[in-house]
Amino acid sequence: MKITEIRLSILSVPLRVPFKTALRRVDSVEDVVVEILTDTDETGYGEAPPTGVITGDTTGAIIGAIRDHIAPKLIGKDIDDFENLTRTVQSALVHNTSAKAAVDMALWDLYGKRCGLSVCRMLGASRREIETDITISVNDPYEMAKDTEDAIRRGYRTLKVKVGVEPSLDVARLAAVRQAAGRDVRIRIDANQAWTPKQAVRILEEMERKELGIELVEQPVKAADLEGLAFVTAHSPVPVLADEAVFSPQDALTIMQRHAADLINIKLMKCGGLTNALRIVSAAEVYGMECMLGCMLEAKISVNAAVELACARQIITRIDLDGPVLLREDPVLGGAVFDERRITVSDAPGLGIRGIMEGYTRPVLELM
Repeated sequence: MKITEIRLSILSVPLRVPFKTALRRVDSVEDVVVEILTDTDETGYGEAPPTGVITGDTTGAIIGAIRDHIAPKLIGKDIDDFENLTRTVQSALVHNTSAKAAVDMALWDLYGKRCGLSVCRMLGASRREIETDITISVNDPYEMAKDTEDAIRRGYRTLKVKVGVEPSLDVARLAAVRQAAGRDVRIRIDANQAWTPKQAVRILEEMERKELGIELVEQPVKAADLEGLAFVTAHSPVPVLADEAVFSPQDALTIMQRHAADLINIKLMKCGGLTNALRIVSAAEVYGMECMLGCMLEAKISVNAAVELACARQIITRIDLDGPVLLREDPVLGGAVFDERRITVSDAPGLGIRGIMEGYTRPVLELM
């Protein structure tokens, strides 16, 4: 099975409601889709969202990285040389983790098809079904309460609540969400780097005094401030999850060794795909640090790859893979089944993706 072509296109799907965090507002998904074609007529699928405020990867950067640096090194290579192919992707250029992730997952898709196994089965097949949280965007307390009520009606039992815009309102926001959710719903909060270390501890202590029942806080301080992250971890009344501070397996190891966080959030777009995500998982298993498997604002192809990993390894105890259910529609054929909070992994070979419905993509280029 030799690689003959790599095609890129843009997948465009509107969101149900605008997605708002301390870093950005998004109204639709505009992701780069990778198709790796072979001489056996098999196609491997990958996807990368441009999330410049987090990864630094824009649409143009993703396209350029694949066109100019990654694709030329893969054309003509055999998928049976799998480890060397994944190493080639990671070493093709520095940074550009989203472009690497899209190509890496497409290679895993092809290798699974070559072996006749789903990626989940190749990685361990620990479970068939997982349960995701759903994101509540940062807004005024009343609107966040209404979004919470809608999520509860749709059957969600865990909420990921965005905070950090006007930090003085964050306690009021969480109080409104908790009142709307009741006491049986788990609430996670994500500050997206918006607080200072001392401010984070103060806000979390106030939330604890008000008995808001916060399960964990995600990336309360700037990604580069590991000392500040460790300070919050040491003084916070709730567990701390590192997100933007973790791009590479080396980042994850540093946080584990310094106990700068209680948990690690693995995102394929930050670490460069399934290959490096597996390295983080292995380190977490050694250190006994539980992980969340998360996503950017992505459509189903790339989130589906994360589902395959999440269903394979038990150290991944928390799931934040709500990207597809935030979309107004799902044009991706095959792959995991997203039934609101319940996600069932596909057992089809590779990632199980069969294609994309017509009218949702526009071609970018074809590489030979």
